Amino acid sequence: MFNIETVSINWGGRTLTLETGRMARQADGAVLATYGDTQVLATAVAARSAKPGIDFFPLTVNYQEKFYAAGRIPGGYFKREGRPTEKETLVSRLIDRPIRPLFVKGFKNETQVVVTTLSHDQENDPDILAMIGASAALALSGVPFMGPIGGARVGYINGEYVLNPTVEQLKESDMDLVVAGTQDAVMMVESEIYELSEEIVLGGVSFAHKAIQPVIEAIIDLAEKAAKDMWDFEPDDKSAQKAEIKKLIGAKIDDAYKIIDKSARHAALNAAKSEAEVALVVSESNASGMDIGIFKDAVKELEQDIVRTAIVKEGRRIDGRPVDKVRQIISEVGVLPRAHGSSLFTRGETQALVVATLGTSDDEQFIDGLVGTDKETFMLHYNFPPYSVGEVGRMGGAGRREIGHGKLAWRAMQAVLPSKEQFPYTLRVVSEITESNGSSSMATVCGTSLALMDAGVPVSSPVAGVAMGLILEKDGSFEVLTDILGDEDHLGDMDFKVAGTEKGITSLQMDIKVAGITEAIMKIALERAHGARNHILGEMAKAMSENRAGVNEFAPKIVQIKIPVDKIREVIGSGGKVIREIVEKTGAKVSIEDDGSVNIASAEQEKIDAAIKWIKGITDEAEVGQIYEGKVVKVMDFGAFVNFFGSKDGLVHISQLAPRKVANVSDVVAEGQTVKVKLMGFDDRGKIRLSMKAVDQETGEDLDAKEKAEKAAESE
Repeated sequence: MFNIETVSINWGGRTLTLETGRMARQADGAVLATYGDTQVLATAVAARSAKPGIDFFPLTVNYQEKFYAAGRIPGGYFKREGRPTEKETLVSRLIDRPIRPLFVKGFKNETQVVVTTLSHDQENDPDILAMIGASAALALSGVPFMGPIGGARVGYINGEYVLNPTVEQLKESDMDLVVAGTQDAVMMVESEIYELSEEIVLGGVSFAHKAIQPVIEAIIDLAEKAAKDMWDFEPDDKSAQKAEIKKLIGAKIDDAYKIIDKSARHAALNAAKSEAEVALVVSESNASGMDIGIFKDAVKELEQDIVRTAIVKEGRRIDGRPVDKVRQIISEVGVLPRAHGSSLFTRGETQALVVATLGTSDDEQFIDGLVGTDKETFMLHYNFPPYSVGEVGRMGGAGRREIGHGKLAWRAMQAVLPSKEQFPYTLRVVSEITESNGSSSMATVCGTSLALMDAGVPVSSPVAGVAMGLILEKDGSFEVLTDILGDEDHLGDMDFKVAGTEKGITSLQMDIKVAGITEAIMKIALERAHGARNHILGEMAKAMSENRAGVNEFAPKIVQIKIPVDKIREVIGSGGKVIREIVEKTGAKVSIEDDGSVNIASAEQEKIDAAIKWIKGITDEAEVGQIYEGKVVKVMDFGAFVNFFGSKDGLVHISQLAPRKVANVSDVVAEGQTVKVKLMGFDDRGKIRLSMKAVDQETGEDLDAKEKAEKAAESE
């Protein structure tokens, strides 16, 4: 019944197996990929024809994690997987980015890749396996896909590159680098790096590219056994249409791309395109005109020819800059009066308003995933409203682009954030892109660094980011561009983003639109990005070069103390009774970790001090001979009970109330009165004995110690 084909290789010390023919047989391509005990099912399906008039490739990638894969039931009220998680969205993008450029140019049939995690062994992250499975499914499907690709993760542990480190190994790694590529070139890079040099990072990319070659060969072996016939697809020849459009508006497009201002440039381009569309596209009055989809494709190709030729042949960029120059930068901090930290970072026509908010452990984000429930203390949210590009658009929740850009900036900042022990705050950063013309994600990195420093967060070093571009011609000539504009990104071949400190790189992301780039091109891009990053850091330093000495006056104050682990139960109390009472009576927020760390938070220091005193009163031991301030809680015939140390009460016997003989206790003290007492010791039953007469009630001086000192002086 089943016609099953498999290939297996030993890869990174574990077995990688690709199987087809048993599951999802009605898909155009389906592969069950297994690595260790992690397993994914990848499928690929494409429509048999394109929708008329479409001018883009409608590829959709859906990566989904099923909780049963880890033997878990989803948390929350609804016990069913719901909207895509951040992890699922990011992995979907991770798969999309390297495969999209490898479809034959002009293919516009709706295509969907679905990857489902079926098993997770808690050691091997499914993301790399998902990428490999998607590539294999496409290779088997027969659609015009010029792959396959392979993907790998590289760690850097104790000065050595590690292929596909496990979840535990990654915790010790200075680099989490994901690379995808073909046999000949690198297609995509995504990373989280802890201030490593360009040489080490480039070495990691090369290490990964070599490591994926056996995977690509395995996919080819499987395709030779089980691939469907390649679709008979020939892209439309648009050379005649492009020549016709060029004759009509070519000069106007060339002139438009000499206009530096983005709005004016786009207005001129739109006017020229509208003129050509009216004259050349099929309509009621022009039955023999061009199809609108072919027209749009031909116009884009014409724009590419004009812009790319100007850059490579003439060295002329759209805004007139040299290829290695960064646009003008203006950095401001403290721009919002009530925010805990804020910055406005402007680079050319790209601007990010970034706001940092400090919270307590109550504000931590709980993330439910296949490896369990985790707590996140640093959140970075990126928003891209339509007005930032002068357009009208729908406003809603974060899309894939917003989530991806926010995560890139999050990764860039990870290396410089203080530990929770050093700075026990929950951090949330929001980047509002108020203008956009090229690399708003890197503007977010710069703005985040400034906003956190403005909030008093002790980052170890400022972080800056820059986006590099590439124009790669068919004859092999190329030009690397520093700080690309939006149009240069749209019409170019690469978006290469590098973020880091003066010490090294903290994040690297690369996407390309051609069939890969060489190590030589990447080396040039990294070298130029290094110089640009240092320049941007210098411009940022004009606004702020290090964090403020303390947190903002409007931020909560958090003090962390340590208590013995065996005292945690006493502070919490039965059913949380004690800790709730502390919070209610003092007005401070109190949270306790399993290691005995206690965070006390409030905007008012007095409330923090009151909570600390209460907690220490529970956990600390009173010392014999020490003097304490307490409150009389009960008056008896034989003495007074005084609450002097947290919840601890002790008895001041009538004989210890005053230096004179006391007839009635009420003659000396009353309930609610504040007094100073000395801890004299404990009686046979362990009850606390206190003395008031041993302490000067005005000054708090120890009279016993004073008397001994005077006698010692007399004897000398």
